[in-house]
Amino acid sequence: MTTWRIEDASSPILPQATRESVVWTRRARRRRRRLQFVGACLLFVDAAGLLAAATLSSHSAPAGLALSALAVLALYGAGAYRVRLTLLVLDDLPRLLSGLALAGVAMASFSIAVGQNGQVSTVAVGTLLAIAFVTFGRTATYAAIRWGRSQGLLASRTVILGAGDIGATLGNAVREHPEYGLQLVGFADDGPRISDSLAAPLLGSATELATLVDRHEIDIVLIAFGSAHEDELVAPLRTCAAAGCQIFVVPRLSALGVAGPVDQVRATPLVPLRAPTTDAVAWRAKRILDVELAGLALVLLSPLLLVTAVAVRIESGPGVLFRQQRIGVGGQEFTLYKFRSLTPVDDDESQTRWTVADDDRMGPVGRVIRKTSIDELPQLFNVLRGEMSLVGPRPERPYFVAEFSRTVTSYADRHRVPCGVTGLAAVKGLRGDTSIDERARFDNFYIDNWSPWLDLKILLWTIPAVLRGHDG
Repeated sequence: MTTWRIEDASSPILPQATRESVVWTRRARRRRRRLQFVGACLLFVDAAGLLAAATLSSHSAPAGLALSALAVLALYGAGAYRVRLTLLVLDDLPRLLSGLALAGVAMASFSIAVGQNGQVSTVAVGTLLAIAFVTFGRTATYAAIRWGRSQGLLASRTVILGAGDIGATLGNAVREHPEYGLQLVGFADDGPRISDSLAAPLLGSATELATLVDRHEIDIVLIAFGSAHEDELVAPLRTCAAAGCQIFVVPRLSALGVAGPVDQVRATPLVPLRAPTTDAVAWRAKRILDVELAGLALVLLSPLLLVTAVAVRIESGPGVLFRQQRIGVGGQEFTLYKFRSLTPVDDDESQTRWTVADDDRMGPVGRVIRKTSIDELPQLFNVLRGEMSLVGPRPERPYFVAEFSRTVTSYADRHRVPCGVTGLAAVKGLRGDTSIDERARFDNFYIDNWSPWLDLKILLWTIPAVLRGHDG
């Protein structure tokens, strides 16, 4: 099966920071394993406590395993195994109680549904024992981890982005309280040193952050802002996230309170940035689903494909398929297939002319298949070949990618993932002669916030978008 991981990052289309990030695969895995050590310990302790509770409450082996598995899934969904700096059982109790209670209710409901009402009391006892054992296990585990951190055994190498007053305060707290597991290596900021009371040296500028992370083997980045403009931080921070770093941000106006999941170092709140979802299990499943849905669509739409091919052949002669070079994941070129709506003068025209929406050479068939997006259907073969996904940033021609990469902020970052037959920018009306800057923002939003549910929403939004038609 075709994979999407990039090992050859030599494409000149990608910016330097992006080219560096795609060759960090092994280092990224090592970083993530180190950062996930605490979560792995908690998973082991929780599982042991859950199985012990199931055994003592006289559950049968299958029922005990089912209750334990449900509880672990519920705790995982509640964020009980994410990377955290502050380890306190009291902070965990709402997650533990809700997750374990949810698993217990599910098991009790199943017992009632299959007519084993007598098992409900056993499930209730098992749930109470699970809460007790998991809470005790986490208390002991946290104490051991805090001790290991204070001895420097479990410390994560850390850099603070921003050497102003907030960064200096945060750095002093990190240095004086090793129980957070942060080994402060230094600061990154632009211009001269802003604070005279830094707890570690100034390593370089904020724009050099990706290079500093690689050079000093950094695991965690704490963003305390500083003198660099926020737009200048996006590319290096994306590269650091792709390299396996965990990133925490000191929120603006944090003195007024912060909503959502918050960690902290002493009195400084820290909001974790979302880790790249392109390494998640769900992302790997995306490729399998692409192949299945694209194959099914080709079978169901085969009559339409045949009729379209005949209509194109009758209107404009031989050669019903139009082949064009496009840029895909990692800046790699591939041949994209479409039904031909008109015959270009030469290859240069097809590669460099922006739009043919108003071209007089286009006949009625060409106009219909372009307006209804039927001309895009052969791209399902690109999906089967592993060159595209069903959902992703729309691919562009090499000439325009090179131009836009020079003039549009973060345009090249669209190529972090495979391009798609449909995409978020496309269903929001950004096709044809529309804003490239806005397209890039939508595409990068899609990548940074990807989820299976977002893909499903885009596929559903594609239906009315196709019915409305387009002129691009």
